[in-house]
Amino acid sequence: MKWISHEVVTGVLVYTVTEDLTLTVCAMAGAVIPDRLDGDPRKAKDYWLWRGSHRGWSHWPAPYLFVIAAVLSAEQGMENGDSGRWMLIPVAVMAGALLHILEDALCGKVPLIFPGEKIGLKLFPVGSFREYFFALGIVLAAYGIKLLYGS
Repeated sequence: MKWISHEVVTGVLVYTVTEDLTLTVCAMAGAVIPDRLDGDPRKAKDYWLWRGSHRGWSHWPAPYLFVIAAVLSAEQGMENGDSGRWMLIPVAVMAGALLHILEDALCGKVPLIFPGEKIGLKLFPVGSFREYFFALGIVLAAYGIKLLYGS
């Protein structure tokens, strides 16, 4: 997916679940981490070399899940219970990265269990009308959920 689609879909999903603007912004920031780690294809000396490594280890869920587990474990070990809200910020950032990976799995292949073995669907090409239609569908579905069940 294009970055704008990652931002919109991730932001809408996180806000729908949390109704928290801080966590939503943090997740949206995290939604670009996997692609940021791959580097800028426009600045790559060899685009096809970049393309071959894109959606590799940076799109592997394990490191992001490890950070979430470490943060939540650290919170459990703290004696003072007032750190809870602030501990959710890195969790939201990592959740944004995980949503990015899930979103990319809908339009291509990403690693799941091992960084070298990719799986995924090809529901739409990146940057296509269908991608933006999919993102709009997520926005409308989230809005509908809020209308039906929201506060």
